[in-house]
Amino acid sequence: MEGNIFDSQQEKDTIDIDSFQGEKRKIIQPSSLQDPKLEKLKTVLVDWINSTLKREHIVVQHLEEDIFDGLVIHHLLVSLAGVQLPVDEIAVTSAAQIHKLEIILEALNNKLELKESTIKWSVKLIHSRDLLATLHLLVAMVKCFHPDLELPSNVSVEVVLVEVSRSGIKSDVQIEFLTKESDSIDSLSSSNREHPIDQLLQLDPHKVHTVKKAILHFVNQNLSSLGLQVIDLEKQFADGVILLLLIGQLEGFFLPICNFHLTPVSQTEMLHNVTLALDLLNDLELEVSNVDPQGGYFTVRQLLP
Repeated sequence: MEGNIFDSQQEKDTIDIDSFQGEKRKIIQPSSLQDPKLEKLKTVLVDWINSTLKREHIVVQHLEEDIFDGLVIHHLLVSLAGVQLPVDEIAVTSAAQIHKLEIILEALNNKLELKESTIKWSVKLIHSRDLLATLHLLVAMVKCFHPDLELPSNVSVEVVLVEVSRSGIKSDVQIEFLTKESDSIDSLSSSNREHPIDQLLQLDPHKVHTVKKAILHFVNQNLSSLGLQVIDLEKQFADGVILLLLIGQLEGFFLPICNFHLTPVSQTEMLHNVTLALDLLNDLELEVSNVDPQGGYFTVRQLLP
């Protein structure tokens, strides 16, 4: 999808196109900003910061607006980790703020002991008041310095992944999680834990649509060389044909047509196809023992372990 994705001036103001030329940027969809879970997370984080920095008489009201210059992050580092850095208390100019943030975030990232590939914030993102990056940073700080603080679980947002180039703007819609399951849920045995796909399907309808769209894109991308296109996941996976062809494409092997029914006309032929597909997946050491090939229509949901 290419073109202008911004429907309002507010959305245009969310990203400085020129400053992110040639980069990829995630922007929270306006509809997700109204999510009660997201609002709850922001409130918990604001309250946590204010209670932590109460002695310093620092009061935060708006996360991205009050975090961007590094002052609050530095005071949190001093209070929570005893890290005092050689930076100015107040940085007035943009250049001074960026320099201060570079020093502070380097120290913070070292304290958090995260792999560089898992860090979802940067000096540029924080300084540009990026809410998504700010939330990721603060959630990571809570988990490291105050793990007993109860954050709202399974908070997710729909984001637009924007890539800006000289030829225009490319965009894609994704679901991004800010928090995971709560500790109480994590302590449950895997047999009692709700399936991740079931959790996704309990999201708001527009988010469920995004998940299904992503699965559909994955399937069609891998079947395009066969000249096939899937439109309805539930119906077109029911007879096992698409699944068998998809397995062959993903694993790089040819499945002789004599081994399955390419155009099944009976329930018996459909069952044969699905059973064969499950046998192949078992041979590939994919756990599909919980899938019943006779349990009515076979779906993508059943395939996922």
